[in-house]
Amino acid sequence: QVQLVESGGGLVQAGGSLRLSCVASGRIFRSYAMGWFRQAPGKERELVGAISQSGGNTNYASSVKGRFTISRDNAKNTVYLQMNSLKPKDTAVYYCVAKGSGGYYSFYVTADEYDYWGQGTQVAVSS
Repeated sequence: QVQLVESGGGLVQAGGSLRLSCVASGRIFRSYAMGWFRQAPGKERELVGAISQSGGNTNYASSVKGRFTISRDNAKNTVYLQMNSLKPKDTAVYYCVAKGSGGYYSFYVTADEYDYWGQGTQVAVSS
């Protein structure tokens, strides 16, 4: 069993930055592909970014490409989401996710591919 604990959310003005962190406990972190999803009120859940076990392959939603960066530190069992140039439409609950099997160089983009979810952290961007 893997537990995922997110932190770093909060309220920020448009144009500002936040860095979300997700610490994983349980099995070996380096063997998990990781990702971040978000869900805004009344909207579908969507992938924000995904990263392979290797850390070398990443994928982003088109709406955040160039503004957000996903990264991982296997020594700290932590995955990050650096969010720059934030916009009001980025307001949502952000969830850290982990997939317990798969290719070393693969990332995953659909919610049902992930085995574990964190409790979520709220991000609010004011205009």
